[in-house]
Amino acid sequence: MTPRQQQIVKNVDKYRQDILDAERWIWQHPEVGYTEWQTNAYLLEKFRSYGYEPVEAGDIPGFYADVDTGRPGPCLAIMGELDALDIANHPESVNGMTHCCGHNCQCAEMVGIAAALKEPGALDGLCGRIRLMLVPAEEMIQLEFRKGLIDEGKIKYLGGKPEFMRRGYFDGVDLSLMVHTDNNNDYDFTCQDGFNGIIAKILTYKGRSSHAGGSPEDGINAQYAATLGLDGCNALRETFRDEDHIRFHPILKGVKSAVNIIPDEMRIESYTRGKGLDAYVNANRKLNRALAAGAVAMGAQLHICDMPGYATEYHDHMFMDLCQKCCEDLSGKEKVKFDHNAWSKGSSDFGDLTMVMPGVQFYANGHTGLGHGIDFCVADPERACVNPAKAELFIADALLSDGAAKAKEILAQYEPPFASIREYLDFIDTLYMDKDVITYTGKGIEIELPNA
Repeated sequence: MTPRQQQIVKNVDKYRQDILDAERWIWQHPEVGYTEWQTNAYLLEKFRSYGYEPVEAGDIPGFYADVDTGRPGPCLAIMGELDALDIANHPESVNGMTHCCGHNCQCAEMVGIAAALKEPGALDGLCGRIRLMLVPAEEMIQLEFRKGLIDEGKIKYLGGKPEFMRRGYFDGVDLSLMVHTDNNNDYDFTCQDGFNGIIAKILTYKGRSSHAGGSPEDGINAQYAATLGLDGCNALRETFRDEDHIRFHPILKGVKSAVNIIPDEMRIESYTRGKGLDAYVNANRKLNRALAAGAVAMGAQLHICDMPGYATEYHDHMFMDLCQKCCEDLSGKEKVKFDHNAWSKGSSDFGDLTMVMPGVQFYANGHTGLGHGIDFCVADPERACVNPAKAELFIADALLSDGAAKAKEILAQYEPPFASIREYLDFIDTLYMDKDVITYTGKGIEIELPNA
């Protein structure tokens, strides 16, 4: 470790108890996306106690605070996520929710980073700005609730980061950085090349109710239509290329009728995931055709609500190499594994940022059990919260020191998929569809699936 890195470690360690306290408090107060008001208030108070004047999102949770070195240069965003999951059968769930994806650790990291950056000399030799951001709604859950927020005009996008992009909170940001928790006990820090993208789907099959025993011929069974549609989707799986990592995992939300009534509605929530925009957009078109065919077979209607979810997440390799070196400086080479050939089939709205700027989201060990599982537990908060704060500050220092030479080198070679945030948002707006897709006429059947 360099003397500069040793000072960063001391600065973070000074606030170690603040970090650990934040992790426990947030764990005990889980809230799902776009409702994280307690967590938001707790972290606002922490930031203000360190001397920050945060810019609040206002009508949704979340805020950011800038650390300005006073010298011109690039802007680096470092983020934590506010939201938990609704997983009621976790033994430590509160009101049916638990932080079993570790976002409480991210928020705790941000407390340590914010405090350490206020220490004397913390900005010496740096240029540019560091934007510290607490962002809502990373987990893409409760699609009906979020669709309601969209319909009310409170948000436009399901995820907090694209919503923050829309609101201008990433304007002027040049690079982005995050750390997530992991349960890989062999390493302190790991990283993959990227993550799948998503289109989120709410499907409603609509039929006609009738007596299930006395006159089933008079009904149109929405449940059967849904089953046929999903069978068609399953038949398509072998048509998806392995390298595209397509995933389609529907959840039937149930029917609202008695057992002796032909069900007239079946609702489904799902994602279409894949590597690369073209891959999962094209797969989604195929799936929509199969879903509509199930409805047609039964004479039912299908309403499809497709919403842009999260983009494919690509980690810039030069930035990834710098992050790896900083993690090795902290933990040693034997405790760090960054793999440019590994790919995650999960998804994150951090991917939306990588459509317009270089970014890296890596993992810190420290939890046991399965992510999103009922056995998830933060077993080692030192590794899950304190060490990541140090690593992210090492990275910020490496990027913005020496006239921000490393940051400028990364930016000079980076070729974003989209030239601007506005261009990217305009593209994902074309993925939105919310309509009945089948029309039965006296002359036949019309299916309207844009770009099918």
